[in-house]
Amino acid sequence: MRPVMPVESHNFEVCTRGDNHVVDLSDALTRCLGKTRIRDGTVTVFVVGSTAGITTTEAEPGLLDHDLAAFFEKIAPSDGVYQHEATWNDDNGHAHVRASLLGPSVTVPLIDGKLALGTWQQVVLIDFDTRPRTRRVIVQVVGE
Repeated sequence: MRPVMPVESHNFEVCTRGDNHVVDLSDALTRCLGKTRIRDGTVTVFVVGSTAGITTTEAEPGLLDHDLAAFFEKIAPSDGVYQHEATWNDDNGHAHVRASLLGPSVTVPLIDGKLALGTWQQVVLIDFDTRPRTRRVIVQVVGE
């Protein structure tokens, strides 16, 4: 019989402004990992909802407040025509497309109780919706 790997789940909330607001999750993730007994394994960070996403990047001002927003505006323009908006009579079709492209989660190795991220690499949440939101982030740690 194979041994079962321990799994621990944590969650926290993040208040966002919408409109491509990027939130560095480093402090919240450090608090979650401070509560886990797992030292080596993987950490999955997942945002609940369909208009926000999770990725890793360098959390520096030019990238966070301009470059990422400019990229997503080219790929899924906020003033584009989206059937989602016609169906639901709302204004966030582009937010759903952007979040689908980015994805709701990222998985990072956990080594000796720390995320195996590069010197300039952070886990960030990007909220694409058209209004402020409170986002729930689930952190699941698997390992030993």
